[in-house]
Amino acid sequence: MLRFFQSIFRRPRKEGGGIPDSLVVKAIERAVDGTDPWIRAVSGYRKKLRPAVLHAIGHVVALVDGTAPTLALDVAAYDSDPSLRTYFISSSELRKFLEQEPNLAELRESKGMRYGATALLLMEKRERVGLGAEISGDVILKDVPQVSVSFEAHRLMDVSGKDEETRYQLKRRAYDHLLRIALGRIAEIKTRRGALEKHRTLLNSKLSLLQREGWGFDRSTGEKPNVAEVEKTLAEIEARLLEIGKDDKMLEVYLSVVADVLGHAEEHLWVDRETLVVDRMGIKRKEVSVDAREVQLDVLGDAEGRRLVVALVTIAGTAGSA
Repeated sequence: MLRFFQSIFRRPRKEGGGIPDSLVVKAIERAVDGTDPWIRAVSGYRKKLRPAVLHAIGHVVALVDGTAPTLALDVAAYDSDPSLRTYFISSSELRKFLEQEPNLAELRESKGMRYGATALLLMEKRERVGLGAEISGDVILKDVPQVSVSFEAHRLMDVSGKDEETRYQLKRRAYDHLLRIALGRIAEIKTRRGALEKHRTLLNSKLSLLQREGWGFDRSTGEKPNVAEVEKTLAEIEARLLEIGKDDKMLEVYLSVVADVLGHAEEHLWVDRETLVVDRMGIKRKEVSVDAREVQLDVLGDAEGRRLVVALVTIAGTAGSA
């Protein structure tokens, strides 16, 4: 499967540049397998999904290839690199991360680190409001509201000995992430519809009992049940079910969900560029100064509310080391 995605997500050629139809079909089939295989029962499902799949592929390629230049995770460069000083509290923390990161350790054990590695670094940015001291001219101000910024939960993803292979893996992951979002929406529809159908079944049973001869009154109270109210509720449930889709049209509804997510991929998975100015203590500042550095962040976001700071990074190899 990775070879298939390497074929789709290769760098665009100078001429031609189109994706072979056989590969588009495989991307469509992956979309179906990753959401609801029963979609194949919909007539012309490939034709209906094709434009959305091509759009998603184009978005994923642009997303990964549009990231900032790779950042070298080099302990020796810590003091001189603003990004490293921002992402890691100290050079010791960076060194510890490189020594203990599970995916990097796995590649190192497999002898794949000889000539270095490329990976995606993911972090969670935390901002905390507090009070601190600040110098204004010759005056030291106390209890000034400040925002401290820290980066936590560092981890590496798609670690590989080759930059190109890491990019392939990231594009595949991004495409699959879109499918995961579509699957979540389909599951939500199925859950909502299932609950409505269960409620409808119960009300139909109740209405049937009420309408039978001899069941028109409650034996314990002698009060007549409100049949009209039950019928009204049933009608409301039927209307809500029709809004979701008729029984014989649900597969088309699920197909339309997949097509909508892939066809509007940029609304479901994106990378924002954010400018951050922080001083040596990690306090957010408005302007760059001798003590406050400026860094550009790539922030990966999705329609489910995730926001992670990401950076494509390189790690030096072990060639020549003891």
